[in-house]
Amino acid sequence: MLLDVSQFPLVWIRLNAQCADPEASLFDEFEALLARKSVFVLLNDEGLNEDEGDHEHSPEEMKQMSLWMKRHRSELRSFVKAAIYIEPNTAKRLATKAFALVYEKFWGYPMFMVATKNEALDLAQTLLLSEQIEAWTPF
Repeated sequence: MLLDVSQFPLVWIRLNAQCADPEASLFDEFEALLARKSVFVLLNDEGLNEDEGDHEHSPEEMKQMSLWMKRHRSELRSFVKAAIYIEPNTAKRLATKAFALVYEKFWGYPMFMVATKNEALDLAQTLLLSEQIEAWTPF
């Protein structure tokens, strides 16, 4: 998995890409994002291919992920506006609605499913703009 921050505050998650530094930890990359103390949106345009590239996490990986998430919960809620997944298949998008609730409860930020990249970018901009308006409000 790779986090592409070249378009920050749009951060593209590349599930099937290898990190340039094999010693780098995804947790370290995510902590560096959170250390910016600036809001951002996670995006993924690889779709929901259950058959290809799906990695089953070991119990130890799940434990590490859960512990990391608990340590960073307040930062995640503060800085990650949402995770937006692009999935052109309507049935797959609809099938993830229930999972999105579990996802938000676990990670602390919402998960949205959209059909196109344009929809994803529009939603991301709306979320980021709403954050700017909230931060600007003088009251």
